[in-house]
Amino acid sequence: MNIRRLALVAAVAALVSCVQEKEVDVLIVGGGASGVSAGLQSARMGVSTMILEEGPWLGGMLTSAGVSCIDGNYKLRSGIFGEFLDSLAAHYGGYEALKTGWVSNVCFEPQVAQEIFTSMTLGCADALTVLRDTRVLNVAKGEKGWTVTCDGPDGKTRITADVLIDATELGDVAAACGVEYSIGMDSSSETGESIAPDHANDIIQDLTYVAVLKDYGEGADKTVPMPDGYDPARYADCCVNPLNVHEGKTDTGQVIWPAGQMLTYGALPGGKYMLNWPIYGNDYYVNVIEMTPAEREKALVAAKNMTLGYVYFIQTELGMKHLGIADDVFPTEDGLAIFPYHRESRRIKGEAFFTVDAAARPYEYRYPYYRTGIAVGDYAVDHHHFRHPQWQSLPDLHFYPIPSFNVPMGSLIPAGIDDLIVAEKSISVSNLMNGATRLQPVVMQLGQAAGALAALAVKRGVKVRYAGVRNVQQVLLEAGCYIMPYLDLPKDHPHFQAVQRIGAVGMLRGEGRNVGWSNQTWFRVGDPLLSEDIHISDLYSGSLPLPPGEVSVKSLIAVMRSVGFAVPADEAAWWESLGLDCFDASRTVTRLEAAVVIDKLIDPFSMFGINLKGEVLNRY
Repeated sequence: MNIRRLALVAAVAALVSCVQEKEVDVLIVGGGASGVSAGLQSARMGVSTMILEEGPWLGGMLTSAGVSCIDGNYKLRSGIFGEFLDSLAAHYGGYEALKTGWVSNVCFEPQVAQEIFTSMTLGCADALTVLRDTRVLNVAKGEKGWTVTCDGPDGKTRITADVLIDATELGDVAAACGVEYSIGMDSSSETGESIAPDHANDIIQDLTYVAVLKDYGEGADKTVPMPDGYDPARYADCCVNPLNVHEGKTDTGQVIWPAGQMLTYGALPGGKYMLNWPIYGNDYYVNVIEMTPAEREKALVAAKNMTLGYVYFIQTELGMKHLGIADDVFPTEDGLAIFPYHRESRRIKGEAFFTVDAAARPYEYRYPYYRTGIAVGDYAVDHHHFRHPQWQSLPDLHFYPIPSFNVPMGSLIPAGIDDLIVAEKSISVSNLMNGATRLQPVVMQLGQAAGALAALAVKRGVKVRYAGVRNVQQVLLEAGCYIMPYLDLPKDHPHFQAVQRIGAVGMLRGEGRNVGWSNQTWFRVGDPLLSEDIHISDLYSGSLPLPPGEVSVKSLIAVMRSVGFAVPADEAAWWESLGLDCFDASRTVTRLEAAVVIDKLIDPFSMFGINLKGEVLNRY
């Protein structure tokens, strides 16, 4: 008995000893679009960083989920997202080569994007470790930070980290940490959004299991086996075809396009077609968010069958047998995406709660969240609900008009839990606003901001919530990111940062508008400065000695001197030293020139601290 007992103890000890121990400053769970961006930014700031990815690929929705046509931000090519776009353009021979499908100006093959993300991470190998095919087993918070136990190809590993970032697709880490969250539609009384339903519910957006078809040439027969439960009626309205009985529009009000246009919607380079078709295509309703991994896998079989049925419909009912599931894209047995495109996740309760009203009216909203922006977006509020059996009773959430917007930093920080940052689609936003913040460009920027926030907290030796909004924003600006969604000044302009900073202070404000599908915000850099354009009441209790109307260069200089800032006697030389042209004291100053003068001479961006709600902390 004693021998057996000793043997058991020895076996347990051996098992325990097999657990590897690692220590990093920043640990990111999830190697998707936001996770990779977070890892790159953190590592570039010289902080030891690790990414744990459950699957074999990096890139998430852009790669593993196959959503390889990017929605929006074509001009707002912020930070790492912009680097990714440039790499795609270099691979395919220029930006024009990316315009293969009509859903997007940026279309690419998922495996190419995965290669790009892998290459980008290898460029930070000194500070960044990536573990793939690695599943998290346990997350715990202790006195010395976070401890995450995971299981991967090399066995079990226990990792300790100062800061933890949840970049999972469904907010699993935040849930494991006890973060309060919501799922489904918020009520209008909760959010103040007039277009929200009267009562909250647990209905989320449809998900999509993407397939990529490949043209195998005339005469080829790549027909897939008929999937279980196949019913051609489910796809009859996906395009003009003999089974379609409607005239021009479906019962959901969507246009019924010819079959060729349905396919070229997601046309990719290399003679391929991304199947992510929202009009009676392969959208599917199922809520797997709070299921266990095993339950999710079982529930998603039906979603896969929906996509396989759609492929079968195209091949048989539309007679396109030469289009088969691509054999050179996804490393899966059935050729479908590695995992589905989840449009919704848990949404945490954070230090800021971003709604469509905050995006639509940033200067009138109860909190000036716009001052705390760390990511920008210009795509519409887009929701997919037509595969839900009760879609007719749901609010019409297609393309609610908002201007281009920025996401507040506080939406990444859970309330009540220190040193945890949430990115991807699980940030603190309303269900409605998630329809715009869930998109690839925004999610990549959220990840980069999360990485900057984590690295700053580590380097400064403070808790995440005390890293400082302005500190994070300045790091992002220096990394080529937008913090304000202005379309009229590119990031390579010499005065880009000045305009971004003054916009974030709120002394000079942009003008937002919605034009069709296009959400826009403009700083109006070339417009004449009007005295009523200058907003200082939140910063300074006094008033500026300026008459109404246009402000001259002479008047602007006089005001600077009157409030105590020294302008040299050689005003023309000083003006030129700021990088400004055409000094003429009598002419009207432009908004761009005013932004540069205020930024360089007063620096209100650094002078006035703000909290996570955008409120000024040290008003004069």
